Amino acid sequence: MLEVDGISVDVIRDGAAKRVLEGVTLSVRPGEVHALMGPNGSGKSTLLYTLAGHPSYRLAAGRISMDGEDVSSLSPEERFLRGLLLAFQSPVEVPGVRLSSLLLASYNKRNGIASGRNLLEVRDPKFLSAMRDAAAALGIGPDLLNRDVNVGFSGGEKKRAEVLQAILLKPKYLLLDEPDSGLDVDGVDTVARAVRDMASSGVGVLLVTHYARILHRVVPDEVTLLIDGRIAGRGGPELAERVEREGYSSLRGGSARAGMRYRASWGTGRRRSSWDQRKSALAA
Repeated sequence: MLEVDGISVDVIRDGAAKRVLEGVTLSVRPGEVHALMGPNGSGKSTLLYTLAGHPSYRLAAGRISMDGEDVSSLSPEERFLRGLLLAFQSPVEVPGVRLSSLLLASYNKRNGIASGRNLLEVRDPKFLSAMRDAAAALGIGPDLLNRDVNVGFSGGEKKRAEVLQAILLKPKYLLLDEPDSGLDVDGVDTVARAVRDMASSGVGVLLVTHYARILHRVVPDEVTLLIDGRIAGRGGPELAERVEREGYSSLRGGSARAGMRYRASWGTGRRRSSWDQRKSALAA
């Protein structure tokens, strides 16, 4: 289980620290989709970057653990090798590196292949076949695989490339930063299907989003609201529905109490039943 225990986080800019998260606690179990929602500037991306070990985000208090191991002080590479993967909201361009080469090198690194050798020297035919098949399922053709990473990619192509990396690397825990941004309806369906498949295979997913539209296609096991750097509520998918209906402003101020009251009703009544039916239909 990926556990976040009472963490407070400072963002370091030009040598100065600014507190962005305060006392955040949540967990992600294997095979679970945990949705993290909140308005712009609430600290959602900060939480993901902190979990991934980004050096600009300093853990001021609390603990991060994976499967019982404290990883708070580990480097991003060490966390990656233990099975933690971050899919970026705005992936950077990498001129001179083909997408297929990045995927191959990342796969070899993740699996301890080609240790002490060039990561591109070992080309497992099974992996290459899996890469082509997974790419095709996401609507990524050979031409995109042979282009430099994210150079000239559309927003949708960047998102698909990030999801493709997650599928091929098979992390234990996947951090998805707004995977639905910049996607049309078909793109959201494609990404949501991939997320469902990964969760079904045992991957724990922490999915950040502003809107509930992708959650109608994924149906999370748990929803946590983050507002102004603090947990503002927890519940099931019905909490995302409430946000969609009422907006975040209704949850500001005494929000934690309102969120916890909502949690008490989660699992009962027709609303929960309707979400269960939707989840069953998507799994069929």
